[in-house]
Amino acid sequence: MVAKRLLVHGRVQGVGFRFATCIEAKRLGVNGWVRNRHDGTVEIHVEGTEELVDELTDWASHGPPNAHVTRLDIKAADPENTSGFTERA
Repeated sequence: MVAKRLLVHGRVQGVGFRFATCIEAKRLGVNGWVRNRHDGTVEIHVEGTEELVDELTDWASHGPPNAHVTRLDIKAADPENTSGFTERA
């Protein structure tokens, strides 16, 4: 299992990014969470096999149709052993 922390920049709030991330994560079967940050970015913590985490990372580089991702920061993270995929406040 691997874990990554993604920070998504651009027009990513108010466009359904968190909701779409949850749908995509559940489709892939990865665990973690997604939340809006006060600076206008979206933060994603994702855990799973390297292949599936990479798939969600690739998806996050463009997001849902109404989003406009300008930058995606990716860092290795410690697994939190989350179960499922949720939105956080």
